[in-house]
Amino acid sequence: MSDNPQAERKMAKVEELVDLNKEANETGIPNGNPPEQTAEDKALVWKQDLRIVPLCAGIYLLCYLDRSNIGNAKTLNAATHNDLLTETHMTNYQYIIALMVFLIAYAIFEVPSNYFLKKLSPSKWISFLMFSWGAVTIGLGGVQNFAGVTAVRFVLGMFEAGLFPGLVYYLTFWYRTDERSIRVAFVLASATLAGAFGGAISYGVGHMNGINGLSAWRWLFILEGIPSCLSSIFVYFFLPDYPETVKWLNADEKALAASRLESEGSHGHDESLTWAQAKDTLTDWRLYAHYAIYFGISTPFSSLSLFTPSITAGLGYKGLTSQLMTVPPYAVAYVVTILASYSADHFNARGIHAAIFSTIGAVGFLASAVLPPDAYHPRYGCLIVAASGAFSCIPPLLGWLSSNLYSTGAVGLAIAINISVGAPGQIAGVWIYKSNEVKRGYPTGHWTNAGLLFFVAAGSIALRLYYGLVNRRNVRDGTTGESKRLFRY
Repeated sequence: MSDNPQAERKMAKVEELVDLNKEANETGIPNGNPPEQTAEDKALVWKQDLRIVPLCAGIYLLCYLDRSNIGNAKTLNAATHNDLLTETHMTNYQYIIALMVFLIAYAIFEVPSNYFLKKLSPSKWISFLMFSWGAVTIGLGGVQNFAGVTAVRFVLGMFEAGLFPGLVYYLTFWYRTDERSIRVAFVLASATLAGAFGGAISYGVGHMNGINGLSAWRWLFILEGIPSCLSSIFVYFFLPDYPETVKWLNADEKALAASRLESEGSHGHDESLTWAQAKDTLTDWRLYAHYAIYFGISTPFSSLSLFTPSITAGLGYKGLTSQLMTVPPYAVAYVVTILASYSADHFNARGIHAAIFSTIGAVGFLASAVLPPDAYHPRYGCLIVAASGAFSCIPPLLGWLSSNLYSTGAVGLAIAINISVGAPGQIAGVWIYKSNEVKRGYPTGHWTNAGLLFFVAAGSIALRLYYGLVNRRNVRDGTTGESKRLFRY
């Protein structure tokens, strides 16, 4: 036996903290790795997935179709002067204003929307939003001038604003932090599917030009708005609200769902956002680093969503073919987004994955900017790389944010703020692809997106290093636990 038992105890504690520090340093989780899933866990998660993920992805696909189809309408049948701009007598500048007002409404109404989602229940609120934006999209088919397009787009932004932050918030009621990025990815990746379908649908609808006296772009808005209205009825009845309220989970499964999310999920029985939670969230300054990073990705996301048809038209593809050529970039981006998000959750490395894929996207935009304007095939390949990198880093970023929030109210508020802060970035995205630069290959847009994606990569690495530093300090000082949690990476 040692002559100094106190020294022995101190040394044992140091060794224990070193081991824990090593685990925390690697994963950001006190016990090293995400909890192992039992057979019961896997069965429960699979049961939830079947009822939640496809439905959420389908909802966002319809939302994204109705948001981005104005980009297709702008170029649809432009050669015969039956496009949106010609028939509404709009200039390119006015078109940009119409895009911008949508994003202004988007920024204003995101935060209150998440409050109503919790207050009213997800099924009621999301179905209401869905019916509303579908009806407004149909209304776009009847606009006659710039004022009409602008007003209707503002109302569309008001109703669509709550959906994406609402769906991300909604998933926190059902899934643990290490399960969220891949599910957010399936939802977000449906936007890339919408981009692919949107191009294919526009190609088909383009042949309806003049039917019943309506131009094809009007048919596009009408036909893409109807499914949202009809689907909202289905969503009202079949979107499950919370694990504790659904009828398709038995008592044991409900108990398991509650225990899985006890310390790292949102809860349907929790009270709505309180002033104390709002104050704590608004004054948690590390969250503003997440917001700044998300701002950086918002401009590429927005500009690709709205200008891919214009970019492909500038690559030598004319008429309806330019609509069809928007499909491959989105299709590839869908696959890459799913794989990147699965890997981010599997390795518990969301920050690193966001940095890697934003860098890939930046390289794609950078190459597009420096290649000669007439290098159509190489620049089309760069567009595919850029879209894949830009889209695929978003789910890990959102999963990373939600995994470092610890109350139902904070999750709802922070996610909404995060996406609202991205709105100015999206507004910038509508200005950077200038119509007078089409013959030069849109250098301003490509350079801007490349720079912002490099910023996302640098910010993600810096925040990852900061969280690691704080974790090591907390473990060294022995201040981990419920009151001082380790940050997830």
